[in-house]
Amino acid sequence: MYPEDLKYSKDHTWVRVEDDEGTIGITDFAQESLGDIVYVDVPEEEDEFEAGDEMAEVESTKATSSVIAPVSGTVIEVNEDIEDSPDTINESPYGDGWIVRLKLSDPSEIKVLMDAAAYQKFLEEEGE
Repeated sequence: MYPEDLKYSKDHTWVRVEDDEGTIGITDFAQESLGDIVYVDVPEEEDEFEAGDEMAEVESTKATSSVIAPVSGTVIEVNEDIEDSPDTINESPYGDGWIVRLKLSDPSEIKVLMDAAAYQKFLEEEGE
């Protein structure tokens, strides 16, 4: 249910690290909780974020939710496809529904994120 090659935050975001870059999106749990996603407000390339900053906003038929940066870095690519088809996040949260790619400013931050098993346990403990 949760891909093993990703790291997860308590804010229900994931990051896939390749070298010194991270691709970031929201988890299946988050997209399911939001319902049908109708709009995504993404950052601009070159924007810089610290871990814990709001980096994007996802609007659904139920609510608007902030996407919190799980790691620090500079935006090197924005998924323009989700601006035109935000429901891609619902359909493929770990694939085509990614939100941004960052050049990581501190790769060691990955160590504090959860692996898939820990994230699943976190959801169970939160009763979600």
